[in-house]
Amino acid sequence: MLGPQASVSEIHKLREQLGLNKPIGEQFLLYCSQLMHFNLGTSYTYNEPVIKLIMQRFPNTVILTLFSMFLALIFGIGSGIIAAVKKNSWVDYLVTILSLVGVSMPVFWLGVMLVLVFSVNLQLFPATGMASLSSGVIDFLSHIILPAITLATIPTANFSRITRTSMLDVLGENYIRTAKAKGLSNFKIILKHALKNAMVPILTTIGMEFSSMLGGAVLTETIFSWPGMGKLIVDAIDKRDFVVVQGTVLFLALMFVLINLCVDLLYKVVNPRIQYVKKE
Repeated sequence: MLGPQASVSEIHKLREQLGLNKPIGEQFLLYCSQLMHFNLGTSYTYNEPVIKLIMQRFPNTVILTLFSMFLALIFGIGSGIIAAVKKNSWVDYLVTILSLVGVSMPVFWLGVMLVLVFSVNLQLFPATGMASLSSGVIDFLSHIILPAITLATIPTANFSRITRTSMLDVLGENYIRTAKAKGLSNFKIILKHALKNAMVPILTTIGMEFSSMLGGAVLTETIFSWPGMGKLIVDAIDKRDFVVVQGTVLFLALMFVLINLCVDLLYKVVNPRIQYVKKE
């Protein structure tokens, strides 16, 4: 922090300011008390509060995550429903194979290949950076599409597999056969009856994937130079800014817990039969 030319007195003074001259137990308790006031420390590199850096970068990560989640839900749940309805057909086999490929696809390899093909060779999309909506919708979409596809690939495959399995369980139930006997259209049976009752495991996967995408965008943001939390963590590690690394990891861990708590509470909305009561 002080540079290689710092004097001994300057080093002692800074150690005292940071509380590094106190016993390790006292340092830990002091750090915990600061956390209660949302004080994550001050960055060595930027010389700014860590919480301020997080608030500057976190919205960018949320934008990328929401866009990626939208793509994953549309293509993942859609393909899973089609595979379940067309069970044991070539469509089912194709979706299953693509899901396995998607789950196995390394994010860093996929991101580099997308840049090579669509940015370097075809020159259709920018390779790096982020554009705001104020610069135009087309410019915004052209910057976000490649990192969003990269980040959405594994969640799309997971949604497809979970949706197919859950839908197959539901489509064999008696009330589905009753709905067919009443003459309801396949579209109404699938969306209103089957999908609604198959949503609990899908909702669990959505919560887990959304949490993972918030914290797992490190590689994607690094490849595409997306100014989010992942890029902030990588830059902090590169510069040995341990305070920023510690603060961002704690913040993402808190987000992970809160998102999964919200998912647990949403179970009752999706399936009213679920009761949050203690057994006698």
